[in-house]
Amino acid sequence: MKLVIQRVKSASVTVDSELISSIGKGLLVFAGVGKEDTEKDAENLVNKVLKAKFWPDENGVQWKKNVKDIEGEVLCVSQFTLYAKMKKGNKPDFHDAAAPEPARKLYDFFYAKMGEGYTPDRVKNGVFQAMMDVELKNDGPVGVNYCSEDAAVTIEINTNLPKKEPKEQQNGDKKTDEQEIKGSFEFQIPPELLQ
Repeated sequence: MKLVIQRVKSASVTVDSELISSIGKGLLVFAGVGKEDTEKDAENLVNKVLKAKFWPDENGVQWKKNVKDIEGEVLCVSQFTLYAKMKKGNKPDFHDAAAPEPARKLYDFFYAKMGEGYTPDRVKNGVFQAMMDVELKNDGPVGVNYCSEDAAVTIEINTNLPKKEPKEQQNGDKKTDEQEIKGSFEFQIPPELLQ
């Protein structure tokens, strides 16, 4: 699964001019489901979202509190376009996104787990496969060390990150990082430095 999370002061979803969901301070979570995603992936992401520290503490120290700590809200929105690729041509390719029915099933599972992990009445939903109008008011970090007041906090989380490949030896065998560290090295020091 892929998520794009935005820290917001407010957010809402409207379908056909009808307000479906709205939240105050909290997180807007766009969630995309890939072909190989599992319920375990969804549960892992729910835990990450609910534990992620996006807000400052009482002393203004950034990145100290999560959405539960501030008693914020969460608005989940399905977004298959997170799986778009633009490798060839000018049109996005969505082949890595799950088909509608398995995607709906896993997205609904993700949304249900979000409610179970927090408080159901603080977790809202969009409408799967609908043409949604999503409005939001970003809540950006304040301070010289971060960025300007009007900047957005936008974080991407992906459960399918590429795995690090072991380095190849000359004969084609795989060599692990641990094996690479072993061995000895000989250094020659110029005689004039030994005096």
